[in-house]
Amino acid sequence: MLDAVVVGAGPNGLTAAVELARRGFSVAVFEARDTVGGGARTEELTLPGFRHDPCSAAHPLGINSPAFRALPLDRYGLQWLQPELPMAHPFPDGTAAVLARSVAETAASFGPRDAGAYRRLVAPFLPRWDTLARDFMSLPLTALPRDPVTLARFGLVGLPPSTWLTRRFRDEPAKTLFAGLVAHVMAPLSGLATAAIGLVFALAAHARGWPVARGGSQSVSDALAAYLKDLGGTVHTDYEVKRLDDLPPARAYVFDTSPTALARIAGLGSTYAGYRYGPGVFKIDYALDGPVPWTAEAPRRAGTVQIGADSAEIGAALRAASKEARAPDRPFLITVQPSVVDPSRAPEGKHVFWAYGHVPHGWTGDLTDALERQLERFAPGFRDRVLARATAGPPEIAARNANYVGGDIASGAVSGLQALLRPRLSLFPYATPHPAVYICSSATPPGPGVHGMSGHNAAKAVWRRLRQT
Repeated sequence: MLDAVVVGAGPNGLTAAVELARRGFSVAVFEARDTVGGGARTEELTLPGFRHDPCSAAHPLGINSPAFRALPLDRYGLQWLQPELPMAHPFPDGTAAVLARSVAETAASFGPRDAGAYRRLVAPFLPRWDTLARDFMSLPLTALPRDPVTLARFGLVGLPPSTWLTRRFRDEPAKTLFAGLVAHVMAPLSGLATAAIGLVFALAAHARGWPVARGGSQSVSDALAAYLKDLGGTVHTDYEVKRLDDLPPARAYVFDTSPTALARIAGLGSTYAGYRYGPGVFKIDYALDGPVPWTAEAPRRAGTVQIGADSAEIGAALRAASKEARAPDRPFLITVQPSVVDPSRAPEGKHVFWAYGHVPHGWTGDLTDALERQLERFAPGFRDRVLARATAGPPEIAARNANYVGGDIASGAVSGLQALLRPRLSLFPYATPHPAVYICSSATPPGPGVHGMSGHNAAKAVWRRLRQT
């Protein structure tokens, strides 16, 4: 009998398996797709030689993850590549605000009236970032806070809506860039704890940047899988699990799946009936004949580029997708251009690029024209660079990754109490009513992103139980 079986070979499932194997437990992973990866895959979606990331491409939480930093993933081929600028946010007048490694450079891009306010915002937390990141990415029941005073101070700043925090700023560049940071998790700007979301992304950039993985996000998953195999674990692909009886006997079962799928497979009935899924995304992967022709200079040097004219436009786009059940006329876009720093991703002189905008949950329309009109506002002539495109709306995104129900790449709405307490109201979010079944996906704290911490935290709960039995 195995000690643990993990269902789903995304970053969280693989991290959970690695953490258990490191502690001497026998582990096997079962994945429905033909390769490991989940939200961290790389595929030729458009033309030969153009390697795209179907989902996550830039990894501020990955390089800052306490779980990943404790593992020897570099020995298994993972190499982080840092663009000159982690992120840029261009404006219609040809200027841009930036999120740079340097706090001073970032603050200067906001203008003199907001530079001081930004420096004062990040100053209390950046020197203590490593400890703070470990504290808020773990639960009190899995690890006691190492710096409870800083964590409490962060909570006072981060728990209110982001619209409260941005009152510190007087001009639009700072407000707009921060609104875009919040929108990475598709949360309404007025939601609980959205200030914390924006602040985490900013601090992560200053601490270690927003890198891409050399060769693509698949490198993250492949490194975890290779390390697991060296630890004695096994990985089985092309193995779809429909019920617990499909799996070999084990003392514990850990699911890197949506709560909906877990309830169906494990027969948990209405355990997660109240779990809410959020807006979907419409994503386009591009093969380009050259770099994106940004009007502003800063985006040409950035790995990630946010697109939204101002904070009001970003807020309107989020409301349209999440509350008004319609596609926005001017969608807020998150774009990543990996080949700016990793030329191996495309043939010589060519580039890969992706962009997505928020749409209602399960939306079946086509956002291509609206998305490209937004790009043309900030990069005139963009369409002329397009060699090929691969589009994916919510149905296609959910088909690629079953965890993204209705196209929700956050694996559950990051709003209301669910922003903090997910997948249900419980002090033990990784446990289920079945004593041998656990959940470790992005539907559990600390939530979405390629960081492995949900898997790390769940593994702690599992190994504590295994040692007691």
